[in-house]
Amino acid sequence: MNRRGAVVVATLTLVVLPLAACAAPASPAGSSPDVGWSDARPGLPEGEVRAQGTVLDDGSTVSLCLGAVRESAPPQCEGIPLMGWDWDGVDGSTTTGGTTWGAYAVRGTYDGAGLTVTQPPIMLALYDPLPPVDPTGGVRGEATAAEAEAISREVSGRVGESFLGAQERDGWVWLDVVWDDGTWQDAADGEFGARKVVVRSALQEIATP
Repeated sequence: MNRRGAVVVATLTLVVLPLAACAAPASPAGSSPDVGWSDARPGLPEGEVRAQGTVLDDGSTVSLCLGAVRESAPPQCEGIPLMGWDWDGVDGSTTTGGTTWGAYAVRGTYDGAGLTVTQPPIMLALYDPLPPVDPTGGVRGEATAAEAEAISREVSGRVGESFLGAQERDGWVWLDVVWDDGTWQDAADGEFGARKVVVRSALQEIATP
């Protein structure tokens, strides 16, 4: 399934991103930075990251699906390569037709293409992350319904294979991507205007003490 088809997903089960999954705060009105999408290239995380999603192992490759997952047995989804994964000692998996899968919180290092596991995974059913902070501060966005629809169509091409989905809520277009360090948030503010787009990163950088 092409990630770009996830803009409108009526028949899919979504792995719901935390409300503030590494979402960069929207720029104050009138202060959109002059950053173009052609120049927008998020840097790599400096340390470890965590993510929540479906781990899908077809016997030859292991992927971490961070966006939409089509309900079937086995499920169908596109994900990023997951290196260093081992099912030994991991509960909560299902195997059908040579494919094994399960929903987990995964911690590792991201190299721009895939995630290398560094810690034992946690079943999502048992995962208890800190409550997210609303990056909008509870303030309604300024995108009209027509603008939100147009932006949702355009942003998938802007971020390429990092695109996971886009939806409109309360005057904001919530753009979900694999990874952003704030670069794409700045680009979105620069092109569409501040207070219209919130970019959410599925990979969340782990702060070091």
